[in-house]
Amino acid sequence: MSTGRALNVLVTGGSGPSGIAAARALRNAGHTVFTVGSDGPRIEAAAAEAGSGVTPLVCDLADLADVRTLHATVHARLAETGGAVDGVIHLVGGWRGAKGITDQSDEDWEFLESGAVTTLRNVTRVFYDDLAASDAGRFAMVSSTAVGQPTAGGASYVAAKAAAEAWTLAVADGFHRGQSGRKQEPGTDTVAVEQRSAAVIFVVKALVDAAMRAKSPERTFPGFTDVEDLAAAAVGLFTSPAAELNGRRLPLVPEIKR
Repeated sequence: MSTGRALNVLVTGGSGPSGIAAARALRNAGHTVFTVGSDGPRIEAAAAEAGSGVTPLVCDLADLADVRTLHATVHARLAETGGAVDGVIHLVGGWRGAKGITDQSDEDWEFLESGAVTTLRNVTRVFYDDLAASDAGRFAMVSSTAVGQPTAGGASYVAAKAAAEAWTLAVADGFHRGQSGRKQEPGTDTVAVEQRSAAVIFVVKALVDAAMRAKSPERTFPGFTDVEDLAAAAVGLFTSPAAELNGRRLPLVPEIKR
């Protein structure tokens, strides 16, 4: 599947290594890339590292009003071409853990819920119509293998990731119902259309980047997903049929060499 045109893609959580890698890979694939972070100087530096043409934007994604302003800003930047947002690669997250169930703190839960759930809810609500209208609409989030095997120490983290996954699957259902799953109503000419948009979940154990490898050259990081591989998977979403992607959990865990 190929649209034959450059797409407009938003990379949220763009200040970190995975955001930089994704923005660079999408730009190299010929797409128009906006990368978003909450700290101005940091996201500007990240965009510069990702490469010429990547546009840095500042937004508090946990604030719905701020996300709406972000939407308006992006649309204003795209006004000359009459474009809208075709893809959102959501890379916002964070880790907090504890020893067990009883010492899971409210502060950690609030941090994880805000980063993993609230930001995702806000972004999908505000940009949903763009993605549903696009001929190649894509939304992707990154989740953890821990969701399938939760531990007591990671209870808050896994619960937040599980909630984010559930919301993403609901977005996928919305895309399906509005497109290929649309039912014809009696007495109307409403018919199903080809599936154009997809929401997916990338599943990793953990992420690793070049700086981490350089800092700990003795480590092999078994089962870790390199941010460059995550970036390549993000680019690949736009060349794969939406019907094959929508609602899927896509594992990106490399085989552990023994």
